[in-house]
Amino acid sequence: MNPNKALWEKGDFTKIAQTMRQSGDELVAKLGIGKGMKVLDLGCGDGNTAIPEAQRGADVLGVDIASNLVAAGKQRAAAAGLTNCTFQEGDACDLSELPDQAFDRVVSVFGAMFAPKPFDVAKEMVRVTKPGGKVVMGNWIPGDPTLVAQILKISSAYTPPPPEGFISPMTWGVESNVVERFGQAGVPKERITSEKDTFTFKAACSPAECMGLFKNFYGPTMNAFEAAEKNGKLADLQQELTELFNSQNQASSPGSTSIPATYLRVTVDC
Repeated sequence: MNPNKALWEKGDFTKIAQTMRQSGDELVAKLGIGKGMKVLDLGCGDGNTAIPEAQRGADVLGVDIASNLVAAGKQRAAAAGLTNCTFQEGDACDLSELPDQAFDRVVSVFGAMFAPKPFDVAKEMVRVTKPGGKVVMGNWIPGDPTLVAQILKISSAYTPPPPEGFISPMTWGVESNVVERFGQAGVPKERITSEKDTFTFKAACSPAECMGLFKNFYGPTMNAFEAAEKNGKLADLQQELTELFNSQNQASSPGSTSIPATYLRVTVDC
């Protein structure tokens, strides 16, 4: 099986996605998406941005490599009565089933960054975007002190080294890499902008319970816990992540979690 597909089908990202709904909606509100526009939401998960895009009247196609998340997205769209939001399986590295210049917006929030061939990803996103359209990416930033970058940093310290030739998804959070990748796809530097933005994870449970969602349902963290258990370091990993969630929680009421995470929001004018 494709290792990336296996990673994202391993858990149930919908459990994490539920804590990100509000920020997904807030981001979509910034993207100028409206009635009659065609939108590709790439690495869409269960529709955190695809659903609000469709609710604004766009014709949305959500594509994800994980079959369980595609099924969950279809279920959410049906429950919301959205006939203008469809979901299908696909790989961000190869969108050959999609025509050239078909979409006004190509949006990928913490999705396409995890595909293993970043130059292919940039090329495909540009290819399927209409002239005058935009590509928008949300990418976690390596070394950032906020939640997700730290979860991935801690997790990687407990897992075996990646195979030779592996390109870290976190490299998408470095502006020079973004410029190089879209540059090779034919986009000049002056049409690529990057700015830091925030996604907030909100849950009606304690930070420790919220950490448990990542432990049990988020592929990278699940892999870290499996490796830590084999190496007799399970308690160490559990403690590190629990301390991280507790220290970053900004919720004022006990038994609730609100943790902001900084990311790089990339906009490419095609």
